[in-house]
Amino acid sequence: MNYKNGKDVLPPRLLEELQRYIQGELLYIPKQHNERAAWGEKSGSRIMIKRRNEEIYRRYANGSTVQELERQYHLSGESIRKIIIKLRSAAAPAVYEAAVQAGKH
Repeated sequence: MNYKNGKDVLPPRLLEELQRYIQGELLYIPKQHNERAAWGEKSGSRIMIKRRNEEIYRRYANGSTVQELERQYHLSGESIRKIIIKLRSAAAPAVYEAAVQAGKH
């Protein structure tokens, strides 16, 4: 984050108005909401965690225990369970729809 002097970037009237509220202190002005990247979007962390969580769910569905997944992914049992519950509920409509289309439901 670069520091900018208000005198150099703000119109004089706006600078005067801001000085009524804050003087000689640092002020952070956030980007507009539509220009802000969500957490992990720029670094790729969001995608990496999503893939990891999907892998955890797949392994659990294929018979891995919570304890095995804890050791493998270095996460608490509670974290593993939250991932499984979240992905199970997200997968449920797709699983149901597939069963309906296959004539099993």
